[in-house]
Amino acid sequence: MKTLLKKSILLSLVLLFTGLTFAQKKEIEKADKEFDKYSYIDAREIYLKVVEDGYTSAQIFKNLGDTYYWNSEYDSAAKWYQRLVNEFPNEADAMYYYRAAQSLKSLGQDDVAGELMEAYIRKGGDPKIIQATNTSFMEYEVELQKVSVNTENSDFGSAFYGDKLVYASATVQTEGDKIHEWNQQPFLDLFEADMDENGMLSNPTKLNGEVNTRFHESSAVFTKDGNTMYFTRNNFIDGKKGRDKEKTIRLKLYRATKSSETYWTNIEELPFNSEEYSVAHPALSLDEKKLYFSSDMPGTTGMSDIWYVNILEDGAYGSPMNVTVLNTEARESFPFISENNNFYFASDGRGGLGGYDVFMVPLGESGIPNGEIKNLGAPTNSNKDDFGFIINEQKRIGYVSSNRDGEKGSVADEIYRVQERCEVTIAGTITSDVDNKPVANATVTLLDENSIVVKTMTAGPDGTYSFDGMAECSSVYVVRAIGDGCEYNEKLVTTPNVSGTVMADLVLECDPCAPNDLGCRLKLEPIYFDFDRYNIRPDAEIELAKILAALRQYAELVIHIESHTDSRGNDAYNEALSEKRAQSTLEWLVSKGIDRNRLSAKGYGEYQLTNQCSNGVECTEEEHQLNRRSMFIIQN
Repeated sequence: MKTLLKKSILLSLVLLFTGLTFAQKKEIEKADKEFDKYSYIDAREIYLKVVEDGYTSAQIFKNLGDTYYWNSEYDSAAKWYQRLVNEFPNEADAMYYYRAAQSLKSLGQDDVAGELMEAYIRKGGDPKIIQATNTSFMEYEVELQKVSVNTENSDFGSAFYGDKLVYASATVQTEGDKIHEWNQQPFLDLFEADMDENGMLSNPTKLNGEVNTRFHESSAVFTKDGNTMYFTRNNFIDGKKGRDKEKTIRLKLYRATKSSETYWTNIEELPFNSEEYSVAHPALSLDEKKLYFSSDMPGTTGMSDIWYVNILEDGAYGSPMNVTVLNTEARESFPFISENNNFYFASDGRGGLGGYDVFMVPLGESGIPNGEIKNLGAPTNSNKDDFGFIINEQKRIGYVSSNRDGEKGSVADEIYRVQERCEVTIAGTITSDVDNKPVANATVTLLDENSIVVKTMTAGPDGTYSFDGMAECSSVYVVRAIGDGCEYNEKLVTTPNVSGTVMADLVLECDPCAPNDLGCRLKLEPIYFDFDRYNIRPDAEIELAKILAALRQYAELVIHIESHTDSRGNDAYNEALSEKRAQSTLEWLVSKGIDRNRLSAKGYGEYQLTNQCSNGVECTEEEHQLNRRSMFIIQN
C-alpha cells in the first residue's frame, strides 16, 4: 500500500513537472510566434512571465533584449543583453555583443560598452564597424524646440511640402482606429501641418486623399513641383495585405500623385519592393533622378542599408544599388538630401552618443557620398535615438525626430524644430593711413544696427581684432575703431546668411605730425615765401592767423619759429635770408599782440630741404617752393 501510494505520488509529481515544463514550452513557442510577427509587446509579456517562473535560455534573453532594442528602450535592452552575454556567452553571437554595447552606450556606460565592442570583434564581428565608430564630430550649433503638433503617441519622420510639414503620427483621430500589437499604439498615418517662416507648426490634419489606410504610413518625400509623393507603408494596397514567408507584413515604398490641389491618389507600389524584405524612408536627389531609401534586401551589409535606384526618363526604375560607403553591420536609415547637396542619414553603427545618431556627408556629382562622414554631435544627437533629420539650409531651420525625453523608446518619439545658431565672426586689422602699418592696441567696438554696443575690445600689437561668433547672420553691424594718435573711423558690415567669418579691415586717419609740430597739428597750409623775399604774403597771413588763435587760446603755449630757403644761392646768403624770414614771421605775431617772450625764431638756410632739390639738381619752381617755408615748434 505504501509502495503504491509512493508510486502514485511520484507519478503525480512527474506529471506535474512534465505539465509545467510542457506549459512553459508552449508559452515560449507562443512568445516566439508573436516575436516573429514583430508583435513585440505581446511577446515581451510572455517572455517576462516565463523568466519569472525560472525558465531561461539564450534565445529568451535574445528575444527579450530585442523586444526592447527595436522599440528603442535601451535601458531594458541592456539588462537582458547583459544577462545573455554573461549567462550564455557561447550562444551569444557577435551582433548581440554589439547591440549590448550600443544599449549601454546610450546609458552613458561607455567603458562597459567598449569592452563589449572588443568582445564583438573577438566573436568575429567586422572590424570595419570599429573603424566606423571613429567618426569625427561637426561643430554644429543649433537650438532644439519641441514642435506644437507632437502628441502623447509617436510622432516622427518629417518632410518639407511647400509651406507645410508632412510627418507620421500615431494620433487617434477616427473612432475605431486600429491599435498596433507591436507597441500597443495606433497605426501611423501621414499628417500635414502649416509651417510659418520661422518653422513653427499649426493646424495638424491627416493628409487628404487615399494615402492613409488602417495600417502604417510614414516617411514621405515630395517632388519640387509638389505633385508627386513617395512614401512608406505596410505591404497593403487595393485592400489586400501581403506577408512574407513568416507571415510578417513588411514595409514597402509607394508613389502617389495629386488629382486636385489637395487630394492624393493613384497609389502605385514601386517595382523593387518585395514580400520578403522591407523598403522604406525615401529621399530624392536634387535633380530628382535618384530615389534613395533604406532596406534590408539581399546584399545589405548590416541590419538595414542605404540604397538608391535611378529614376529613368520613361518613369521606370533602375536596379537597386547599395551605397556601400555609408553602410555598416548595424542600421542605416532615414536619408535626406539638402538643397546644398548634403546627405544626412541616421545610423547606430558609427561613432555616436548612443542609439541612432544623425550623420552628414557631401554628395558628389554622381550622387555618391564624396567626403568625410561626420556626426552632427550634440545637441542634435543624444544618447537615445535621433533620426529623420531634415534642414532648409537657406533658412537655417529644420526638424529632427528623437525619443530623448521619454522612457518608452519609440513610443516617445517626438519632432523637434532645429534652429541653426547662425553665428558670424567679424575680424580684421587696424592700420594707419600714414604708413599702412598696424595700429597697435587700437580700441575696437562692435555695434548693432541700433548703435547698441555689442562688445569693445583692444586690438593686438599687430593691429588685429576678432569678435568671435558675436554677430548674427543676415544682420547689419558697425565696426568702430580709434587708436593712439589716430582719429575714429568705422565700417558698415552686412553679415551673410550662413555662419562664417567676415573680414572688416579699417584704416585710421592718424596724426603724421611730430608731437611738437604745431603747424602740422593745426593742419596749416605751408607758409611760403616768394623767391629771394622774406615779407609775409597774404596767403601766409591766413595760416598765421591760426597760430595766433592758438597762442591766444593757450596762454602757456610757447613756440619756436623755423624758417628755410630753397637751395638756389650760396649757403651764407640763404642762412641770412632764412633768418630774415623767421624774424619776419615772429614780428607779425608780435604786431598782433603776442608777448615776445613766448616766441623765438631761427633761420636754417637750405640745410633742411623737404625734397631732392639740393645744389645742382634741376627742379621746377613748384618743387623749389616747397622748401621756402616756416614751421612752428611747440617748446617744452
